[in-house]
Formats: sequence, structure tokens, C-alpha cells
Amino acid sequence: MNSVAYVTVDVFTSERFSGNQLAVIPNARGLTGAQMQDIAAEFRYSEVTFVLPPQDSANTAHVRIFTPTMEIPFAGHPNVGTAFVLGTQGDIFGKPAGDVLRFEEKAGIVEAALTREAGGQVIGAGIFAPQPLSLGPQVDSETIARCASIAAQTICVTTHTPVIASVGLPFAIAELVDLEALGKACPNTAAFAEAGRKYSPEDDQFALFLYTRQPENPWHLRARMFAPLDNVIEDPATGSASGALCALLTSLLPDSDATVDITIEQGVEMGRRSVIGVTALKSNGQVESVRITGQCAAVMSGSILL
Repeated sequence: MNSVAYVTVDVFTSERFSGNQLAVIPNARGLTGAQMQDIAAEFRYSEVTFVLPPQDSANTAHVRIFTPTMEIPFAGHPNVGTAFVLGTQGDIFGKPAGDVLRFEEKAGIVEAALTREAGGQVIGAGIFAPQPLSLGPQVDSETIARCASIAAQTICVTTHTPVIASVGLPFAIAELVDLEALGKACPNTAAFAEAGRKYSPEDDQFALFLYTRQPENPWHLRARMFAPLDNVIEDPATGSASGALCALLTSLLPDSDATVDITIEQGVEMGRRSVIGVTALKSNGQVESVRITGQCAAVMSGSILL
């Protein structure tokens, strides 16, 4: 194989050149894991996806997700964007795409449902998180403050203390008191490295998802995500972290049964505004499902020389 085709899309936006960039390799057959990592490092997007034939014919495809430095088990915007690309091309390894796609990933099966406009054109997708909410250790406010270069008193602990949460990929999640505090956040790589050794000793990775919400509309949030240890200084949109946050907030509600819809704006400070929709379903006191939705805009296509 001398070259491989790629497509890029902007995810969690309907406008080109905003949202979160994603490169998709729709046919990654023949590529080694090392080549995939090299391609992801070359793009330097937060993630690149590689689509392979499914191991189980009942599924649509096997999808591998790489950041610039490592392969990860799950992520939100790569799944939404990959579903959009495959749904738009209509054919996946000789089979019609259909409206519901099933991706085999390291975190499990990810189901994606395409969204279409009135004329039938694919405009985005919604995915279900592959794992239930899991909570890791609480993170002390001083660590969060050092990582984000903010004052510890700007961290709000009324609803929850900072905590590591996951629905397929772990993030440290912390609420800030207002938009001013959120806007001042700036990652301190040395502090992230220290936090990684303390809270993620297996791989030293530590990603931080900060958010704030206004009293007049508590389910419309603004957020920022930093992962400098993974060469992602700031991410314009983080679906997996948004899903974990929605699941966390839903789990804390006193109601044993609830359906919570959250809209999260991210990337505003970067000039790449993203809009992420998340719905969490709680039944008998447990969060049973988390759905992450968004629109996409096609940007580029071409080939990569190998």
C-alpha cells in the first residue's frame, strides 16, 4: 500500500472551521499500529480514527482511535465524526451503511445512530457511551488549581468535589464558580505531570475537564478540557468527558428515575465553538444510558503517502 485515503470533518458544529477537527481513515486495511500512530502524530488533531472490517459480522466496523501519542479505548467526537463520514459515503466494506452503526472498540461496542435533515442528507450522529458511569478517586482542589493555573477558591464543591469520572475514558471533572474563572484557566504541564503520577499511576495520563453553569439555566454548561500530557493543550470538544459529566450530575439527583438533557458549549475560548448534546437516563437510582449527539461539517479529503 503506497497511500491511504483520508477525510477530515469538524465535529459538534454545523459550520466548517469550527467545532473539533477529526481525521478519518475510512479504509485502514493494511496499516500497522505503528503507522496509525505516525499518521495521528502527523495530523496533530486530538484524535484520528482508523476504520477496519468488523471482527463480528453483526457489527459495522472495527474502529481504532489514536491521539498524537497513544491509542485510546473510546472518545466522543471521533465516534460521532466517524459515523458521519461512513454514513455520508453510504458503503462500508461493500455493505450499505444504514442508519444505525455498531463500532467495535477497545472500550466495547459503540452504537451510533445517524441524524439526517429533511432531504435525507446525513448531518451528524448520536452515540451511546460504551460503559456505565464509573468514579475514581476524588481530586483535591489544590491539584486542580495548580493544573489550571487558577485560584483554589474558584473551584465550586457545592454539587460535587473534583472527581475522576468515566463512561469509557477517564477525566478529572471540576466545576468552577463562573465564566471568568473558566476563561482564566491555563494548563500547567508540570502540575499535570505531578497529578498524573498521583492519580493515574499506571500511565501518568491526567486530563482535566472544567465546567461552569449559570443559575438561570443550570443544564446549559460551558466547558474546557486540557490534556497537555497527551499533546492536547486544549480540546475544542470532548464528547466522552461531556458524557461522564452528564452521567455524574444525573447520578447526584435525588430522584431515583430521571431523564436529563444537557447542552455543553466548548471551544469558545479557542475560537472553535462546539455544541454537544448529552442525554442521561436514570432508572432505579442508576444511570442506565448516556447518549452524546452532535452535527458535523465535511472539510477536506485526500491521500496520505506511506
